Amino acid sequence: MRQIVMVPGRGMKDVPTHYCPGCHHGIVHRLIGEVLDELQALDTAVGICPVGCAVYAGNYIDCDFLEAAHGRAPAVATGVKRTHPDKLVFTYQGDGDLASIGAAEIMHAVMRGEKFTTIFINNAIYGMTGGQMAPTTLEGQKSTTSSQGRDKAMHGLPVRMAELLSTMDGMAYAERVCLADMSNYHKARKAIKKAFMLQMQGVGHTFVEVLSTCPTNWGMSPPDASLWVKNTMSQYYPLGVVKEREK
Repeated sequence: MRQIVMVPGRGMKDVPTHYCPGCHHGIVHRLIGEVLDELQALDTAVGICPVGCAVYAGNYIDCDFLEAAHGRAPAVATGVKRTHPDKLVFTYQGDGDLASIGAAEIMHAVMRGEKFTTIFINNAIYGMTGGQMAPTTLEGQKSTTSSQGRDKAMHGLPVRMAELLSTMDGMAYAERVCLADMSNYHKARKAIKKAFMLQMQGVGHTFVEVLSTCPTNWGMSPPDASLWVKNTMSQYYPLGVVKEREK
């Protein structure tokens, strides 16, 4: 796979990225780095990497990182935040890591109201392992394990994690965003900043779900993948604030 040069921004390391062309992981990394820099939190932030395409997220964002076992990032983040309550702690997880093997971890962390932030990347497929159906794969969407498309009768419907977790009292703020165009880019940046600021105020768990592309496993060009996020994914996963609890 050819390497793409990631242009360094505030809070970013000047290194090549391993992501596929058109993948939105790099854009989210940059947003996180910029927001941490703006909040003067780069020296106090601790990120928790997932197992998945973003396993090397700590190579790109210029703050401290830990690596968690598959799906266990919320447990690691809980330990870090409870022992270092002054740190800005966030997990960065994909739909396999968070919504599948790690579903119990994130649900109980939110139930307890653990005061860290979850950045959830939803690309509706398993990217790193070859394009298998994920808990977030849309009805009718094809994957390597659903060659005829996800079937409601056989597989059930995809899970809306932001809505599910927002039923729990420990969730203080949850918002779903995408990066399909510049307007949504700025909304995503604003949501990440708000989630971090609310964490710093100690209000409870904060959660940002980002609808992301996976052009390689979707079999689309990067522009078509962005359009699919905007025109198709967002119909099932509505953009906007899902929950904002009063302080």
